[in-house]
This record gives sequence, C-alpha cells and structure tokens, in this order.
Amino acid sequence: MSRARLLAALARALLQRPRASLAVFAVITAGFAAGLPGVELRTIFNDLLPTDDPLIQVYRDHPSFGSPLTMTVVVKRRDGDIYNPQTLGKVWQLTRDIDLAPGVDHAQVVSIATEKARYSQATAYGVDMRPLMDDARPASAAEIAQIRQRVEQSPNVRQFLISADHSATLIRATFIEHQVDWGEAFEYVQGLVDAARDEQHAVHLAGRPALIGWVYRYEWEMAGIAAITIGILIVALWLATRSLIGVLAPVISSATAAIWAFGFVGHLGIAIEPLLLIVPLLLIARSFSHGVQYSARYLECLDDGLGRRAAAQRTFELMAQPSLLSIITDVLGIAVVIAAPIPAMVSHAIFCGFWALWLIPTGVLMMAPLLAVLPAPGRRHQTHQSPPRMLGVLGRVLTGRGRHALLLGLIVLSLSAWWTAAQIRIGNPVPGSNLLHQSSEYNTAIRAINADFPGANTLEIVLEAREPDKPAWTSTSVDAVHVMQALQQHMENSAAAPRASLSFADYLSEVNRLFNGGDPRWLPLDPRERALNAAAVGAMMGASSTAYSHVVSDDLQHATVSLWYADNTQATVDAALAAAHAAVSAVGIEHPDFRVRLGTGTIAIQEAINRIIERYHHVVVGLLNLAIVVLASLAFRSLMAGLLLLAPVNLAHLCMIACMHVLGVGLDVNSMIVAAIGLGVGIDYGIYLISRIGNEVAAGHSLDGALIRALNTSGRAIAFTASIVALSLLPLCLLSGLKFVADMGVLIIAIMAINMVCALIVLPLLVRLVRPAFLLRQVGH
Repeated sequence: MSRARLLAALARALLQRPRASLAVFAVITAGFAAGLPGVELRTIFNDLLPTDDPLIQVYRDHPSFGSPLTMTVVVKRRDGDIYNPQTLGKVWQLTRDIDLAPGVDHAQVVSIATEKARYSQATAYGVDMRPLMDDARPASAAEIAQIRQRVEQSPNVRQFLISADHSATLIRATFIEHQVDWGEAFEYVQGLVDAARDEQHAVHLAGRPALIGWVYRYEWEMAGIAAITIGILIVALWLATRSLIGVLAPVISSATAAIWAFGFVGHLGIAIEPLLLIVPLLLIARSFSHGVQYSARYLECLDDGLGRRAAAQRTFELMAQPSLLSIITDVLGIAVVIAAPIPAMVSHAIFCGFWALWLIPTGVLMMAPLLAVLPAPGRRHQTHQSPPRMLGVLGRVLTGRGRHALLLGLIVLSLSAWWTAAQIRIGNPVPGSNLLHQSSEYNTAIRAINADFPGANTLEIVLEAREPDKPAWTSTSVDAVHVMQALQQHMENSAAAPRASLSFADYLSEVNRLFNGGDPRWLPLDPRERALNAAAVGAMMGASSTAYSHVVSDDLQHATVSLWYADNTQATVDAALAAAHAAVSAVGIEHPDFRVRLGTGTIAIQEAINRIIERYHHVVVGLLNLAIVVLASLAFRSLMAGLLLLAPVNLAHLCMIACMHVLGVGLDVNSMIVAAIGLGVGIDYGIYLISRIGNEVAAGHSLDGALIRALNTSGRAIAFTASIVALSLLPLCLLSGLKFVADMGVLIIAIMAINMVCALIVLPLLVRLVRPAFLLRQVGH
C-alpha cells in the first residue's frame, strides 16, 4: 500500500465515528491523568553529576572532603567586632538551631560555637586543646575576653571562621542528600537567617543547598507565569483567527499532550528538575505550532467548499506526513541529549522526549476527529485573505534579482554568527550564580563571603590510602604530611594561587610547636622524627576525632589538601585545575602507602560537569544533524531534501549560541537542554514549508509560484506562530525572579524569531537557487 493510501485509510478509520475515536483518547488521557499526583518537582544533586568523570569518582569516594552540599551562614556586625554578648550569643544560638535542621549532618556543623573550633596551648603537663566557647552563651566581659584570647591561640580559626577585622564569622552545615528535602531545609535555615537580622547585624546564607532552595521558592512564580503565558497564547489565537476552532483545536491537543507527559513521569516516578520547567513552555509552544498549522490547513479546506468530515480527512492526508516528520525530529532532537552521561539530563530527556512523542497521537491522530466534531466557522477564514505585505515583498525578492543580494547578506550573517558563537563560555561566566540576578540575596551572600573570608569555593587534592583496611595511620605518616605541605607550597606559589590552603599538616605543625614549648621555630616537621607525629596525632584525636574530619577521615587513612578560591568563573576553574595538575605531577601520584588524586570540591565538580557539556554539545548537534538528513531524505525520497533542511537549522543554531553569548549565558547542563530542543524548532518550520512547496508544485504551479503560495499560506502560519509564542513569553522575561529563567525566555523568543527568519528566507532561497529535482520531478519541471 502506498503512503497516500495508507494515510487515507487511517483518516477514514479515525473519522468513521469521530466521537468514538475521541472517547478512546479521553479514556487514555484519564489513565495518564491518574499519574499526575505522583509528579515530583525535585532536585537530586547526584543526578546533576556525570557518571564517568574521574573527578566525580573522587567526590563519590570521599564525599566529606569539600562537600558541595554545605550551607554557609555569614554573621557580620555592622558597627564593630563580634566580641560582644549580642553577636556571640546570636552565633551560639544560630549554631544550635541549624544543628536541628532536617537532614543536617550533625558531625559537619562548624562554627566558633562548636567543639570543632578549638584552641591549643602548651602547659606543664602537655598540650591543652579545648573548644573556643564553653557550652553556654558568653555573657560577661571576662568570658568574652577569654574567647578573644582563645581565638588568638587558634590560627586556623582566625583564618577560616573569623574575618581579618573580626567583624564577621561563619557557620557551616553539611547535609546528607538522601535524608534531606532541599526545600524544607532551605526554608528552615533561611527562616533562622531572616529572624537573626537586625540593625546591628547583617546575616546571609549561601551554598549549593541554598541555591537549590531559592529555585524551589520560585516554583509557584514560574507556575503563575506559565499560566499567564498560556492565557496570552489563547487570547492571541482568538484575536488572530476569530474562530472557535482555531483556538480550541491547538489548546485541546496541547493540553492533552501535557497531561500525557506529566502523567507519564508521575507513573514512572521520575523527578523533574524545577529549574528546567522552562522547557515545558517551549514544548507547549511546539504543540501550539503543530495545532496552528493543522487547523489553518483545515480551514483552508473548508474555504475550498469541503464539508467538515471531508475537510478533516483531506487535512489529515496533507498534514500527517510533515507533522510526523517534524515531531519525530523533535523527539530525536531531545533524545540525543541522553548521549551525555548526566542522569538529570537523561531524566529530563525522557520527560521532554515522551512529551514530544505524545504529539503524534494528540497533535496528529486526534486532530482529525477533533476538527470533524468542532463547530465550523461561519465565515471565510483569515488565511485566505491577503497575505501580510512583508511576505509578499519577500516572495518577490526570492523569485527576482534581489535573491543574490539576499544570499550575500546571509553569508555575512553566517560568518558573524559563527565568530560570535565561537566565543560562548562553557560553565559559569560570573562570580556567584548566574541562575539568580547579581542583586539577589544569594549572590549578595557570596560577595559577603568573598569579601571577608578566603572564598566560597574549594578545590580538594586527596591523599588516599592504598590499603584502607590496613591498621595504620596512613594519612599522618611523615611521607603523607610532607606531600601535603609540598602540594600547598606548589599551589601557593603558582600563578593561580588560592586565597588560602589547609591540610592536616597545618594542625600537626601547630601541635609540634606546642609540644616544644610554643616556639614557632618548631612549626616545620622533622622528616626524621616519626614518633613525634604519632604523639601529635594522639594529642589531637584524644580531644575529638570529628574536629578534623574536614581534612582527614575518621580512620586516618585518607586526607585532603583544601584550596580556597574567591569565585567559580570558568577562568578561575581552568587556572586552578591547571596549577593543581602541575602540583600533583611535581609531588608524584603514586607513593608506597598512598596515592594522590585530583580532586573534589566545588571547583572540581563544576569542571567535571563543564567537560561533559563541552564534549557532548557537539555530539548532540552532530547526532541531530544526522537524524535530520536521514529522516528528511527518507520522507522526501531525496538526500537533497535533508541537506536543504540542514542549512537553516544550523544557521539558526549558530545564531542561538551567539545570542547566548551576547546575553552572558554560559553553556551548562540547564542551557544545553534548552539549546538542544531549540535546535528542533527550526526543522519543524522548514518541514512544513518545504512540504507545502511540494504540494503546490504537484498542483501544477511553477517553482516560483509554489514558493510564493507556500509563503502566503504555511509561511503565514509560521510567522503567526512564532509571533504569538514570542509575545506570550514576554512575562517570563519581565516577571521571573530567576535570572536563568528570564534569560531563557529571551533566548526562546530569539529562537522563535531566528528560526522563523531562517525558514521564511534561507530555505526558500536555497530551494530557488538549487531547484531540487525531488520537487520538480513531480510535474516534470
């Protein structure tokens, strides 16, 4: 059976009893809707990490070293130092309240009010090591003076927990991911921070969990903006078509596809990343686009004098092939994202990919019976009125002498887009987080940390025991200690020197000094003296083994060298890792009892994610290009069809990446998904237009006449769809408190505009210049 006969038979089957067909779709929709209560918007941090990167493997093997799942609270006295009853009492109470946060790791809560912050002094009986604060709020002047004196006896506390001018201090709390709800934990700690602020104290909250919490807080805002967006789409459809069917058909098919998509992931139990709720808006726009193209062609058939059922059948026969081809291309454009080994991207690709796939039953098959039962408009439809003047001018330029000047302009545009897109930054382009505005509370907190402390980001170089079960203090051997010190020296003398460094060797050196009467000349450790290290470790661990868990494991088998940096911009990340690689090479990777592994911490984790994006972005684009060529060549029975469609799609992609660079948006896990889906938008427009050109040529029109008619019909629908989607996304750009979402709103508007221009200019121009045989052979032109 030929393709045309198959489509006609399918149309007859759907339209034989259109209400019965719609009843079947209603039952299926109810089944998917049953999964809606199971839909979960949740960030799973480990799912954001690549599964095959060695840096991530180090993090998984040693999660307590430089854990990114740490909230940091800054308490800053506005009118003096922290040594007063109000400030120290506030820190004391905040520390204990944060220790009650849901999902917190109680052993990883650090502040000057915990036993992990200790001072040491030499006495006649040995080394005395105690917490800075006693287990009570300091109230008297004598107690506060004693705390100040103890701080002076604790150099690491002075450097990492108290600012140089003594006006600010930090509280850090690490969370256990499988035990925490990030939204609940954030709201709890943020509530404490809000309550602690007053006229004398500025209190800020930072850290990856806080960033996730801010995204959660904006969930309902995004839902409200989405409702406004959909409302604008519906109003725009009505104003443009003045037809109930022109509104209801796209809305019903889009709503049905959305129910199927959300219900499907609800049944599967897949969590949806809240930050990527921008992508469903793009998919809703795709649904509207298919619905508008379909209903516009149906109304044309009605204007040609066909009855409702005959018009629905004829529309199905004409639109099924280009619709299926464009939807399958959309699906593949999303599915290729699965190539990147990041579980969150895979989960979102499943969610969005099946959403796109559901457009086949809801936006193609269901449309035929839906159009047949909806009331037909009572007057001629607007699509058969005079086309917009711009499309008429464009048609004359494309078929006249102006096409050569237009080609030259497109070549210049392509070169400019390529040059600008080549400058796109992988990763974070700004200090703090580019997800939020620089004036946001979160980025204000980051700046407060960077101003008074070594920084908010660490790079960890891990010394790992070769035989962890061996009953020995591997990480405290003289060899390990001297490797730690050598690594610190190499890094601090490098061109990308950290603002501070810390290792277990620093604590051992301080205890060595105290063991020798407090003489600073004893800070360097004697490599010949091994018993001293054991004595020092015994003295330290006798006080509290958990006090040093940030630099050494509880069993003393593994240790880390922590390096602090002021920001996590990609320039800083690249420089830090280059210096770290050089330092590790200098000290050697393999040692008799341990190996040196680079690395973990926020700097290394960000680099691991960025390397995946840099590597797989090109893979995703390449696979989608391959899919377009194969599918279009099969559908139109011509390789030239696939090649023609590639040109506008790839030009649009270059322009989109260039826009991201101009907007200051880096290419990361989140923006890569939007970019990949945006790549499929242009192919939809191109498929509809080239299919319409083929229909018009087959109807007996010359190629120039077919181009003009296609622009006046399908081109009009393309321009209309792109315009109303762009208009509807303006609230996203103007109202969102998330900078990323606002930027993606601008980017999607740019995507729609760029793809519209490429479909209406680049593709017709190439068709006119190439005069492809697969179109002309239909009537012997």
